[in-house]
Amino acid sequence: MTYIPAGTVYGVLLNFRAEVEALAPQMTQPPYKAPPKAPILYVKTANTWSPSGSAITVPSHVAEVEVGATIAMVIGPDNDVEGFVLMNDLSIPHASFFRPPVKYKCLDGFLGIGPAMRDAEVADPAQFKLEVRINGELRQSVDFSKTVRNGSQLLADVGAFMTLAHGDVLMLGCDAGRPLARAGDTIEISAPGFETLVNTLVKEKA
Repeated sequence: MTYIPAGTVYGVLLNFRAEVEALAPQMTQPPYKAPPKAPILYVKTANTWSPSGSAITVPSHVAEVEVGATIAMVIGPDNDVEGFVLMNDLSIPHASFFRPPVKYKCLDGFLGIGPAMRDAEVADPAQFKLEVRINGELRQSVDFSKTVRNGSQLLADVGAFMTLAHGDVLMLGCDAGRPLARAGDTIEISAPGFETLVNTLVKEKA
């Protein structure tokens, strides 16, 4: 049975150390003038959800999209972690990582969702590693031991200002060096213990 989120899906920015280091010079500039202290969240609305195996349409005016390979935590009934799922948080490349624009991240189909939820028999997602292949070529490797906030700390820090409901999904973030893909490409995201997430990008029909 294909996994479909039962609640809201939240993305998280700046949760990998390499991403923070790359953007550190911008964090001291106006209007923010300092690094963020709380997690930066955004919502991947239901129109973005694409199950594994489905085609994702790239608008005709977009040359390339950014692949956001990540693992997400599925929230349980006691605000714990019920399981984990692979995700591909696609977006149109853009400069702002402080206020992620909806028009770049919430296009129809722009969230590939892994075919199955992995039960939370692993307490610490820091041991997870995933790989991104585009047309069979390895393009990125992600090590979740390199996050700024591990899974439990991220949940605690988000919980300090909002309540997550049973079935909500919270991504662990996307690392720096996200590969680009274009219409015609097949994207595979894999990790030990997970079923591979596969989506093919197709060009928007005229």
